[in-house]
Amino acid sequence: MQLTKKIIAIVLSICVGIVFIISGDTKLRPVIETFEFTFVDIGVANWYSAPIIARVLIGLEFFIGVLLILNYNLKKFTLPLTVGLLTFFCIYLGIQIAVNGNHGNCGCFGEHEALKMTPLQAIIKNLIMIAMCVVVYFLYDGWKIKYNKLLLSFLFITALCIPLIINPVDYTYTTNNLDEKVNYPLELNLLYEPEDSIKVEIPKVDLRKGKHVVAFISLTCPHCRIAAKKFRLIKKNNPALPIYFVLNGIKKEKYAEFIEDTKCDNIPNSFCLGKTFVNLAGTDLPRIYYLDNGILVKKVDYYELNQYAIEDWIKTGQVK
Repeated sequence: MQLTKKIIAIVLSICVGIVFIISGDTKLRPVIETFEFTFVDIGVANWYSAPIIARVLIGLEFFIGVLLILNYNLKKFTLPLTVGLLTFFCIYLGIQIAVNGNHGNCGCFGEHEALKMTPLQAIIKNLIMIAMCVVVYFLYDGWKIKYNKLLLSFLFITALCIPLIINPVDYTYTTNNLDEKVNYPLELNLLYEPEDSIKVEIPKVDLRKGKHVVAFISLTCPHCRIAAKKFRLIKKNNPALPIYFVLNGIKKEKYAEFIEDTKCDNIPNSFCLGKTFVNLAGTDLPRIYYLDNGILVKKVDYYELNQYAIEDWIKTGQVK
């Protein structure tokens, strides 16, 4: 009987540990940006601190996952730490629901389609994991060694380093995949005097006058969706910024799915299909332009996209 309880506890502990490892890995790869954005969205971090917070939490998930799989010192250390982190995630998800409602992907398993769940579903998942931890707590103490502090320190430092090694924070990122040609008039008349009015929707604002940040985005491009999510937060933080989307998609019915995923309905947009879109944006998407009275003064990609840089350009006119 005692052996059976021990086996049940070991299996449950390993299962919870595997979920933690998968959770951390899927947040980290292939992109971590959407997980970073959530901390900016709920107001607990800015654009500089969010990348650090995201990687620390992923490292903590790896650390706890390994300890659970090893069944290390369960009752006195690992399980209290596990329940504490799961409780934190429940509170964080609750704030997400309060701020944005129970919509879209909570990000618990990154952007993987097969593992997407709403914030409420994620809370339920966490409560089930807490219940499993409680069962383990009453069935098995786990094990520890004489030099347990040394082991814990090694595992903790290693776990925190993994996210920084796999996906390091880079505040000095500069564009390296866009051609350097700037300071030329963009052919915006293609949007305002279209050859085919069915394929080109005239923009709701005049992008030929004043300063605008214009993003050319495909409804189905995953990198475009990351850019759209970042733009949504930038616009939320500073509604006065003149941001505009030119959208491309073979099927306009994809628009509702795009908006549900990115929640970027706070940004004005219009459709542009076919060769006109390619002539303006090329095929490497998303394309993000700084426009000053129709003159393209800077190109950035979504990695380099920075709220503070946009605000500085709008205020001073200086492109950095």
